[in-house]
Amino acid sequence: MSPAPAATTPADDPGRVVLLTTSHRVAPGLLSWPAWQALRDADRVLCADGAHPQLPYLRDAGIAVEGASPTARELVDACAGGRTVAVVATGEGEPALTDGLARLAGSGRVRMPELELLPASYDLPGARLLDLVQVMDRIRAECPWSSRQTHLGLAKYGIEEAYELVEAIEAGDRDELREELGDVLLQVVFHSRIAEEDPDAPFSIDDVAGGIVAKLIHRHPHVFGEETAETPEEVKAHWLRTKAEEKRRTSVTEGVPLGQPGLALTAKLASRARTAHLDVPLPQGEGIGYELLALAARAEAEGVDPEAALRAAARVYRDAIRAAEGGGAEGPKCRD
Repeated sequence: MSPAPAATTPADDPGRVVLLTTSHRVAPGLLSWPAWQALRDADRVLCADGAHPQLPYLRDAGIAVEGASPTARELVDACAGGRTVAVVATGEGEPALTDGLARLAGSGRVRMPELELLPASYDLPGARLLDLVQVMDRIRAECPWSSRQTHLGLAKYGIEEAYELVEAIEAGDRDELREELGDVLLQVVFHSRIAEEDPDAPFSIDDVAGGIVAKLIHRHPHVFGEETAETPEEVKAHWLRTKAEEKRRTSVTEGVPLGQPGLALTAKLASRARTAHLDVPLPQGEGIGYELLALAARAEAEGVDPEAALRAAARVYRDAIRAAEGGGAEGPKCRD
C-alpha cells in the first residue's frame, strides 16, 4: 500500500497567478464578475502599464494596484507561501511573462504556482469596427493622400470596389469575398470621416449606422413590431409598403439611379413597373438598344439578373478567347 502524500503546508504552497486580460474596445471598468472577485481576493495586484485604462476604475473600487513589471522568477517568488498575485495584462496579454513562466516550468527545477488566464472583459460582436474608425481617423489626419480626398474624388473607388465585390461573390472565392467586403466597408468609413468635416451639414459614422438601424427596424415590423410575415413575398410587401411611406414618391421611377449599368437600369425599371402592377408596353424602335431593352425586361420577368447572366456568358467567351490564343491566361499577349 502506497503511503499517503504528505500534506502541503502553507509555506510549501507555491500559490497562484491570475493573469487578467481586458479588451480596449469595451468601456474601462466593465469587467466580468469573476474578474472583480479575483482582484478582491488577490494578495497583490500588479500592472506594468501606469497608463492602463482600467487603473482609475480599479483604484476607485478600492483595489490597490502596484506599478510593477516582475520577471517570471520574481512572480513565482511573490506567490510563494500560498499567495495569489493578480496581473492586469497590457498589450497582447503579457507574452514575455507567460513565456518566462513556461520556461521555468519546463526546467523542472522550480515548483510553479497555479496559473489562471482570466478574460476580464470581452469584445462584443462588431467591436473591431471601432478599430477601423480609429485607424481611419489617424489616416485622415496624418496621410498626405487621404487627408486631401473628397466625396467626389473617392466616388470612382466606390464603383470599382462594388464591382470587385460582385466578382468575388460570383467566383465563389471566400478569401476574396472577405477582402472585398473590407474594401467596400472602407469606402463607407472613409466617406463618413470626410463628412464629419463638412462646415454646414456634418455627420459621422454613428449617424450613418444609426440611420440604417432605424430604417431596418421600421421596414421589418414583422420582426420588431406586431405584424406577421410567413413568406419572403410577405416580407417584400412589408418592405415596399414602409419604403413608400418613408419616401412619399410621386412616381415608381423615383430613386432609380440612371448612372447604373444599362441592363441593371432596365431591370430595375421593369421591376418597379411590375411591382406597381403597371402594364407599360416596351417602347418600339430600331437598333440594338431596343433589343437589349427587351432582353433585359424579359430577364427580369423570368427572375434572372441580366447583368449577372451577361457576365457569366462573358466569362465563357473570355475562356474561349484564351483557348484560341493558345491555352489559358499565359497565352500570347496582344500588342499595340
